[in-house]
Amino acid sequence: MIDGIELFKEQYPSLESYWRSIILFGNNVASYKFALAKSLLEIAPTGKTEITLQDLADPFSRHICEHIAHSPRQATSKTSKFLEACRLFNNGELTREALLDTTARYGFNNVIDAFHTVNGSSIPTPFYIKDYSQTSKKIVLTDDAFKLLETPFVGNLSAEVESRWNLVETAWELSINRSLLKVQYDDKSKKLFVEESFRRKDITSSRGALNGYQKGKCFYCFDDIIVSDDSTNTCDVDHFFPHMLQPLMPNVNLDGVWNLVLACPNCNRGVGGKFALIPATKYLDRLHRRNEFLISSHHPLRETIIAQTGLTETARRAFLNMIDQASINALIHRWEIPQKKAATF
Repeated sequence: MIDGIELFKEQYPSLESYWRSIILFGNNVASYKFALAKSLLEIAPTGKTEITLQDLADPFSRHICEHIAHSPRQATSKTSKFLEACRLFNNGELTREALLDTTARYGFNNVIDAFHTVNGSSIPTPFYIKDYSQTSKKIVLTDDAFKLLETPFVGNLSAEVESRWNLVETAWELSINRSLLKVQYDDKSKKLFVEESFRRKDITSSRGALNGYQKGKCFYCFDDIIVSDDSTNTCDVDHFFPHMLQPLMPNVNLDGVWNLVLACPNCNRGVGGKFALIPATKYLDRLHRRNEFLISSHHPLRETIIAQTGLTETARRAFLNMIDQASINALIHRWEIPQKKAATF
């Protein structure tokens, strides 16, 4: 089987795909990539091309400090001068100026070089170039960084970074082996959550968590979708196999992430929409491919999907085929809709 990460990057490649591969498929040992990604998305719209580490330290440290406030563990290592400075700042024990100096000195030691590395190699379209000299240290944004801002629904990218960050830090914070961390879905709030010591901990928006793996497109028609909760045209979180089938499958979790896809409102509940019908078999192949993207990612969703659908790619495909057969036996009719835009996954 083709490596899921490489398939994601190289099948229908685009700037968004390369950016998402950085965010979604990193083998994270610290949250610095997420902070740098959010900083770049914040700085690039200003049109500034050259950014010194001192200037970058402001948004970078701010994003880290915000996350430390609710999730103190932001790395797998036990000590970090930079993270300790962020904690001291949050506690009022360090000035803003001192925090920025510490960030510029220690915060970027590894992340500047590692940011574009995915699956052991650099992506072909870097979003900045490192420019360190004896007199100054800076990064220079490339044309691709500014082109990324021109892509449809670029606002979704920040939400995707935030969701991925929340998932990763939750596993660190709970100190639970990823194979034991069961991510669940609340259909009412549309949030992903875990339970620890009989208490629920909300992790993140399911839309933000899933959107990157669909490359910002409706699962069914490939139209662009919106993940923001405050939009009148926000995408739906759809159960690929209708939730009404749950009583017929007591041993299968139809609320599992493996069965959740993002769909535009028209596909899900518009004229000729899916509603509670069974998708055509071509969509089943697409669901399997999307799930393999998730499994290629190093965070709790990977382990949850494997636990619910199978240890191997062959077993997971057989699982989907089994659920599909049981579903069509019960609900009879299949559904499909014309594709609005070119396929992206």
